[in-house]
Amino acid sequence: MSMTTAQLSDTFRIGGDLPVHRLGYGAMQITGPGVWGEPADRPGAVAVVRAAVEQGVDFIDTADSYGPVVSERIIAEALHPYREDLVVATKAGYTRQGPGVWTVVGHPAYLTQQVELSLRNLQVDRIDLIQLHRIDPQVPLADQLGAFADLKAQGKVGHIGVSEVSLDELRAAREITEIVSVQNLYNLTNRKSQDVLDYATAEGIAFIPWYPIATGDLASPESPVADIARELDATPSQVALAWLLQKSPVILPIPGTKSVDHLTENMGAARLTLSGEDMARLDALA
Repeated sequence: MSMTTAQLSDTFRIGGDLPVHRLGYGAMQITGPGVWGEPADRPGAVAVVRAAVEQGVDFIDTADSYGPVVSERIIAEALHPYREDLVVATKAGYTRQGPGVWTVVGHPAYLTQQVELSLRNLQVDRIDLIQLHRIDPQVPLADQLGAFADLKAQGKVGHIGVSEVSLDELRAAREITEIVSVQNLYNLTNRKSQDVLDYATAEGIAFIPWYPIATGDLASPESPVADIARELDATPSQVALAWLLQKSPVILPIPGTKSVDHLTENMGAARLTLSGEDMARLDALA
């Protein structure tokens, strides 16, 4: 197997029983512009999903609202029947009214309906990990997570996670049902969820950072990230991902792309080892 594959990242057991290599793939970008509709190149989208698995990815993250349903259906087209070791996580809780438009809906009947549709779109009998995409402030959290817990009791859901929550919200969610993952915005330049990450690390909860390589100006040739990348014969994106992998053993980065070349570049982060000095220099960028 190539020395630039996700298999070189170590493993984490989601919920204690779903072992995955920590460098995964996020399937938001394989839809149309604004995460709406079909991609301009559907065969290319299918190809990049297949390439992710070929390069060692065994954890794919998607959502019913990506497209909507487009991402889930492309994953099924690319990979069904799925390998036994492949974990596909999806999310519910957002409705879509157009490109770039996202509206939270957490009514239990809606969430239940969306999970049933995800089962159909992904062509599975059980979803490994269902995540509440956003908490709906108009609906009691116990009702929202209760819908997922009922589906778990029916065997249609394996594990439950939450997305973009505060530390208090994460603790409240854990009082309602077992929570095995949290998906928050977190990267080199945005660490507002550091307290959530610290808690997840202490509790052994998977932390899935979305927007993991949002390096912005740090990707410029003059940036400290670029300096370290040159020293390591790597790219700034690879350094940003390697930093996440070394930041905490519970972090599961899910860089997304619609390009096989970019996918291959991202997977190269699994072979990088950052020194203590490198980590300190990167930590100082926040």
